[in-house]
Amino acid sequence: MELRSIPPDKSLADFVESFWMVRNDAAAAKEIIVLPDGRFDIIFSAVANKDFHATLRGLDTQPAHGTVPGNVVMFAVSFKLLAIEYLLDIKMAAVLNEGQRLPDGFWNIGPHDLEDFDMFCKKISAIMLGLVKPGIDNRKKELFDLIYASNGSLPVQELADRVAWSRRQINRYFNEQFGISLKAYCNIFRFKASLQQIKEGRLFPELDFADQTHFIKEVKKFSGVSPKELAKNVNGRFILLSGLSEH
Repeated sequence: MELRSIPPDKSLADFVESFWMVRNDAAAAKEIIVLPDGRFDIIFSAVANKDFHATLRGLDTQPAHGTVPGNVVMFAVSFKLLAIEYLLDIKMAAVLNEGQRLPDGFWNIGPHDLEDFDMFCKKISAIMLGLVKPGIDNRKKELFDLIYASNGSLPVQELADRVAWSRRQINRYFNEQFGISLKAYCNIFRFKASLQQIKEGRLFPELDFADQTHFIKEVKKFSGVSPKELAKNVNGRFILLSGLSEH
């Protein structure tokens, strides 16, 4: 199974986390476990050069078992949360831990666009640049910048103080737009940021976890296994971990 990921152009960096592809050329399906990663995805896929469709995948708050079908190719965009309001204008709360089929012809992407990943990224980048709305709320941009820069390790009250936005208002915004609280999102993002260290075999807390016990508890909550078991990644079933680069 082939995995590939590339970052967006700077012009989309506030909204797009990455472009990625998965290709399974084998006839057999691949068993995987999807881990929470603090992002949402639009995935374009085709099985055996047919059955093409686009899917919106909401935020995940828990590990989910799934499969990558045989003879499938998937090209996708992984979004940062700011994109929901200023690029797509949708609320993600309704698809928390769920997927939703998108209309045929969404963003004018078809089966032929899954033949060349680099060309797909260029085409869809141009489409998204034309959809970005002006007048971004600076408090929201600063809030997300702080979350991403700190890997979700800053306390909620500190985040609220630094962007001059009340904790209550922030949590109302998060729950209405994304279906979870700011603290819950920060915990997910901190877990995701820990995956690189876990892949490299550093099985101790590095991102402001209270202690080793807290670290293990959080890893088990979001992956279903201990840090040691996650690091083993038997059969590459934790696909998010498999996609991380070796340092």
